[in-house]
Amino acid sequence: MSSGWSLWVMFLVVLNLGITFALFLWAPRAKIPTRPDGTTGHVWAHGTILEGLKNLPTWWIVFSGSMFAAAFIYLFLFPGFGNHKGALGWTSHGQLAREVAANKATLDPLLERFRLYTVEQLAGDPQAQQMGKVLFEDNCAACHQRSGKGNILVGAPNLTDDDWLYGGTGKDITTSIHDGRSGVMPPWASLGADNVKNLTQYVLSLSGAPHDAAKAAAAKPLFSTCAACHGAEGKGNPALGAPNLTDHVWLYGGTPAEIEQTISNGRQGHMPPWSPRLSEDQIHVIAAYVYHFSHQADEGPQ
Repeated sequence: MSSGWSLWVMFLVVLNLGITFALFLWAPRAKIPTRPDGTTGHVWAHGTILEGLKNLPTWWIVFSGSMFAAAFIYLFLFPGFGNHKGALGWTSHGQLAREVAANKATLDPLLERFRLYTVEQLAGDPQAQQMGKVLFEDNCAACHQRSGKGNILVGAPNLTDDDWLYGGTGKDITTSIHDGRSGVMPPWASLGADNVKNLTQYVLSLSGAPHDAAKAAAAKPLFSTCAACHGAEGKGNPALGAPNLTDHVWLYGGTPAEIEQTISNGRQGHMPPWSPRLSEDQIHVIAAYVYHFSHQADEGPQ
């Protein structure tokens, strides 16, 4: 803090404490005119309520005085009066460093143990789940929800089922969290509105959903364009993040209108990389927690 700012802070402290302390000393001795009946003359409710006058109770005066004493002691012990560092030498940076060090001393032995296990093995460890839950809620729940159920509005997949766009092994999940994922579904509106509607019916047919058989049959030749990513049978491709169209899991919704919108406008799902924000150990624990969502019966490390 510069000398100018220090003097300004000192001035504000002295001004505020000085005024309030002066009022505190003056108030008990102030002379307020009263009527013979002991009231001030202020009335309400057409004179049925009269304002009386009583001295401040002793406990209030003692308590208020002790608060001023506490304020002066605080400004002496801690930084708060300009550039005064405080008799205790306390700083917020020092406090943070001590708390970080204490937290590190607690977590390091746990993380060291967690490194001995694969994601699949760690998924059943209660302490890893507890830590993973906190990390997941702090970093991932905004899109995937605290429950891990996902959000079709932002294209965040459901993590509690066994359907994985980029693979569901511990290594796959770790890579997704560490490096992020960028899905690119190009828009196909150029095919024409009728062809898009027909493709919608064909996609519905792949999963056995109710559909228009004639329109689906008409679109089957067109699906060869989609097969480059989704496969000839619509089974998807984890290497590209192309979803399986033959199950009943829909990243952006599975109604005819939602599928038609996906085909016509395309989708640009993005999972940001978390390696700049999270350490390797934290990513390892989150991956185990995510793996645990859809493998509730898995055993932890032995």
